[in-house]
Amino acid sequence: MTALHPSATPHSDSRPDRPHPLRHPHPGVQPCRQPAGGRQPRHPRAACAGATAPGTAATDPGLRAGLTTRFAHQLVEVLVGARPSGQLMRHTSLDGYGQLASLVRAGALRRGGAARPRLGPVHDRSPSPDAVEACVRVDLGSRHHMVAFRLELRGPAGQWQCTAVEAR
Repeated sequence: MTALHPSATPHSDSRPDRPHPLRHPHPGVQPCRQPAGGRQPRHPRAACAGATAPGTAATDPGLRAGLTTRFAHQLVEVLVGARPSGQLMRHTSLDGYGQLASLVRAGALRRGGAARPRLGPVHDRSPSPDAVEACVRVDLGSRHHMVAFRLELRGPAGQWQCTAVEAR
């Protein structure tokens, strides 16, 4: 008789008849709703269309602040060379990516030496329900820079994309 490896035996607490509770990885974010009629959405984000309806983040200051702060951190990491610019490609429009690539080539935020960038508070406003404009002060050693960007809701899935970037 051959002995089974301990990892080959089924766990006593894993039963297929008991469903696992649905957990959402981000507290405070509404879980996706099932589409009406039981149909599957064409795009994976289409199921979340109700939770991220156009204008939701732009009109809610809490959601807008979280969105702009996360994107500002990622954008500054790209501009200082800590993150490859290709990682933001899906989050930018064609024009926005062109502006970002030219800023990276020009080394807009690389003149600070070896100092780590420190971001100030992100200031944002919403000129329309489907757009957010933001700016942030970036301290690199003894030098200070400003980075401004515009996010717009784009596409059928309602994804936020950066359409303009400027750094000085």
